[in-house]
Amino acid sequence: MQPTNEKHKAPLPTLRKLRRACNNELYRTVKRMKIWIPPAQLVEAEDLYLKKVVLNLPFIVENSSNRKLLSDWWDENVCPEIAQLWNVEPALLSRCFREAFGG
Repeated sequence: MQPTNEKHKAPLPTLRKLRRACNNELYRTVKRMKIWIPPAQLVEAEDLYLKKVVLNLPFIVENSSNRKLLSDWWDENVCPEIAQLWNVEPALLSRCFREAFGG
């Protein structure tokens, strides 16, 4: 029989699930910003976001139910680079991401 704390742990998501989640979150963010992002820049941002998520996967899985904490992590680790890539204000990007992500 498994210990109680092991029984409730969610398995690590697959790379496919991570890629789709990153893609959906950025898509929803762009829709809320109401600006056009060239497809090449969107793909580059998705790759950057996915890479950051994979590098911090234990933290993200551990805090998967805390959207505010994950949004704060995104603001610190991902937002500045994507804002620079897309030539948008980090504050606008952060606000739209939080609206889209629910944090």
